[in-house]
Amino acid sequence: MSNKKVLGTAMIITACTFWGISGLFAKALFNVSSSITSMWLTQVRMVSAGIILVLLSQIRGKHPFQIFKDLHSAWIIFAYGVFGLVPVQYAYFMAVQYGNASIATILQFIGPFFIIAYQAMFRHLPPRRIEIISAIIAFLGVFIIATHGQFNHLAMTLSVLIWGLISAIGVATNTLIPQNMLREGRVPSLIITGWGLLFAGLTLVLIHPSQPHIPNVPSVWLYVLGILVIGTLIPFQLANNSLKYIDATTFSLMDAFEPLSATIGSVLIFHLQMTGADILGSILVIVAVLAINIRIPQKKLKSN
Repeated sequence: MSNKKVLGTAMIITACTFWGISGLFAKALFNVSSSITSMWLTQVRMVSAGIILVLLSQIRGKHPFQIFKDLHSAWIIFAYGVFGLVPVQYAYFMAVQYGNASIATILQFIGPFFIIAYQAMFRHLPPRRIEIISAIIAFLGVFIIATHGQFNHLAMTLSVLIWGLISAIGVATNTLIPQNMLREGRVPSLIITGWGLLFAGLTLVLIHPSQPHIPNVPSVWLYVLGILVIGTLIPFQLANNSLKYIDATTFSLMDAFEPLSATIGSVLIFHLQMTGADILGSILVIVAVLAINIRIPQKKLKSN
């Protein structure tokens, strides 16, 4: 493995680990006070990160305000923020608030299967056999986690399951909405993400303007800073830059470090008790998602 590929792999592993850790910061924040809500946290994270990324793109000479001269691009970025980033972040924090970072991240991890379903239904791209098998395995894993194998019993609250699945759907919309714009390279990814976060955050503020009473204690702002810097700004930059050195397949495979870090952190920090069913279900989900990103080289196919 070349030094550049090692660097790229290390960058994406760090990014995914940081994303997993952000869920731990969120859980710690919710534990400080019941007045701290997922809505408030999502608003603060999106507006703050959006402003920082837009300013950063301006400093780098990428001219972020040029998008307002192209209303079509501006509307796509708005849709990306509201229908992509909002569910992938707000619903995720709701699953963390009512459950824990581990289960929230595992449920969100099945997002790629909603992308496969969308492509099959609306783009007439039939899923590969490995994708069908992996989807069955992944949802079997979710079933085992949710019920511990008992049809008449939920091992988690229904709200955690619903919010977790909404966040997984958000992964799909978050990927699909800006796909063509990113592929064509018309607008830099930094600008798309920055404005998407800002549009989404401001929309949430308009929808829910009332703000809770937040305890003015150091731990609250420390956790918020951790979510903003460690859970948003640093991993975004690392993930984007890693693609200079590694291919998309390697990038996708390393994504498994997100649920792993969230689970290990939940066990070590919050003393999460994982049953055999939890471990088995989590392994099935992670293996299934990794499997759909494996591409068998064409030469091997021809030689069989």
